[in-house]
Amino acid sequence: MTLAENLGRRVTLMIVKQVEFGVYLGNSQEKVLLPKREVPKGAEPGDPVDVFLYKDSSDRLIATTREPKIKLGELKALHVADAGKIGAFLEWGLPKDLLLPFKEQTMKVKKGDEVLVSLYIDKSNRLCATMKIYELLRQDPPYQKDDHVDGIIYDTSENYGLFVAVDDCYSALIPKREAFGDLKAGDRVHARVLRVREDGKMDLAVREKAFVQMEADAQMLLKKMQENDGRLPFTDKTDPEQIKKELGLSKNAFKRAVGRLLKEGKVEICENFIEIRKR
Repeated sequence: MTLAENLGRRVTLMIVKQVEFGVYLGNSQEKVLLPKREVPKGAEPGDPVDVFLYKDSSDRLIATTREPKIKLGELKALHVADAGKIGAFLEWGLPKDLLLPFKEQTMKVKKGDEVLVSLYIDKSNRLCATMKIYELLRQDPPYQKDDHVDGIIYDTSENYGLFVAVDDCYSALIPKREAFGDLKAGDRVHARVLRVREDGKMDLAVREKAFVQMEADAQMLLKKMQENDGRLPFTDKTDPEQIKKELGLSKNAFKRAVGRLLKEGKVEICENFIEIRKR
């Protein structure tokens, strides 16, 4: 492979020439500069050096002994360093930040966001990042139904739900019916495996089973009432979408939580609201 064909990869190259500002690596036909500040101490012509090849701010092929946070063929979660007119720039451990073009974003990102990306070479032979990584995710998870997993949301769909990369590498989905709360691409989630499909993709839930979740939901409602003068404007007649939007609960989960509080004598149900029972 030529040096250009190794763009985005780690390779071992021989020092063929020393200059004031560094050394050239390669062979008699093609060479790439390794800047002086990165040349191993005592290195001489003929010595091999392990380097990563990328392009500098002038789009010239250059070598570095630094270890980038991502290489070709990998999936990694990187932080957004800045956002510009042509896209966002990601921190990846090299002097030049990595471009995430607007067209490769599954949502508009901002400085400080964490995004799961892969590396690709664009039409201008530059290294860029993409959030469109669905086809790169593995479908051989070491998990089964009811296991708890961690992952990052990398895309969203109004029709299907939230697409998640479990362990940043396994394909999973939080179905729309399970997508409670204000979750978006870039968010880290802790979830329960609902099922592992025949194709190896997982369906997840961010909430526990009903009998486990009920107590937590009841305590959440009680806390919200305490923060709102002892009452909330919700009843079993409230629209399910409003309950989901305001409380992050399904209608059934809301009714179970209220039922728990009623049984414990902690609340009262009025015509248009529920309130903490006055003792």
